[in-house]
Amino acid sequence: MAAAPDDDPARLLSPSMRGLLDRIARAGRPPFHTLPVHEARRAYAAAAEVLEPTRPVLSRVEALQVPAADGTPLGARLYAPSHDRLPALLYLHGGGFVIGGLDTHDALCRQLAARSGGAVLALDYRLAPEHRFPTAVDDTWAALRWLAQHAGHLGVDGRRLAVGGDSAGGTLAAVAAIHARDIGLPLALQLLITPGATAHADTTSHRRFAQGFLLDAPAIAWFFDHYIDREQRDDWRFAPLHADDLQGVAPACVVLAECDPLVDEGLAYADRLRMAGVPVTLELARGLVHDFIKMGRALPEALAAQQACADALREAWNPTT
Repeated sequence: MAAAPDDDPARLLSPSMRGLLDRIARAGRPPFHTLPVHEARRAYAAAAEVLEPTRPVLSRVEALQVPAADGTPLGARLYAPSHDRLPALLYLHGGGFVIGGLDTHDALCRQLAARSGGAVLALDYRLAPEHRFPTAVDDTWAALRWLAQHAGHLGVDGRRLAVGGDSAGGTLAAVAAIHARDIGLPLALQLLITPGATAHADTTSHRRFAQGFLLDAPAIAWFFDHYIDREQRDDWRFAPLHADDLQGVAPACVVLAECDPLVDEGLAYADRLRMAGVPVTLELARGLVHDFIKMGRALPEALAAQQACADALREAWNPTT
C-alpha cells in the first residue's frame, strides 16, 4: 500500500495494520457480500482464527445446550481456567448476525477466560437470514436469564455475571445489558468490542472507512439486509443508541478501532452511557481496523486489547472496597 495523501484516511493506519491489509488483499478472497450465505459462512470459518495466537489450554471446555425462549436448544461452550466457582461472562460472537459461531471465536473466548481468571459461556445464537431480527436478541436474553438461573449447576458464581461480545455480538451485549437492568438482573460489566449501535450506517466514519478497511460498506449492507427489514432498524434492540433510557445499566468497557466504520457509533454510545451516569472505560486502538481483536498473532495491539478486556472483567468481578 503506497503512502497515503494527507486527506486519505489510510494514512491513519499503523504500519503493521497497513502491511496486514496488503497481505489480506493479495490473498484474493472474495468479499462476503459476493457469496451465497453458506459459502460466506464457510469462508469466514476457514479464516477466522488464522491470525490468532496459539489457543490457551484450559481446565474446563464443555459443550452445553441452552434453551431459547421458544424451547429450541442452542449450542453453547463453557470455558474456565479452573474448576473453582468463578464469575462468568456470557459472550456473543461477531459476524454481522449472519456468519460466525462457536468455532470462529474459540481462541478469543479462551484468551478472555485465561486472562481474566473467569468463566466464559459462548452462545451459538441463531443466525440470519434463516432467523431474522429479533431472534438473535431473543436468544441472547434467554441465555442470559438461563445463565443466572443455572449458575450453581454450572459451577459458576451467579452473583458475578457479565455480558460481552464483538461487532454484532457487541450490539447484542449492549442490548442484553439494557434488558438485564429492566428485569432486575445485576451485571458487573458489559464488554462491548467494536459494537454496532446506530440504525442506518450513516455516520462520518461509515463514509470515511467505506472501502479498504476490512469491513466495507457493501458487506455492512449485506449483513443488515439479511438480518433486518429497513422499517425495523430504528428499534433499540438493533440500534441501542435509540434506547430511551440508559440509566442503571451495567458499567461498560468499550473497545474500539480508530479505522473502523463503526467507530463513531461506538464513541457515541460510550458518550450516552456516560451521560446516563454509567461508568465507562474506553479503549481506542489507534491505526487499527474492525475485527483487530482477533489478530493477535500479527498485531501486538490485539493482545494488549484482549488484556484490557480481561483486566476490566477482573476488576468488575473483584471490586476493591
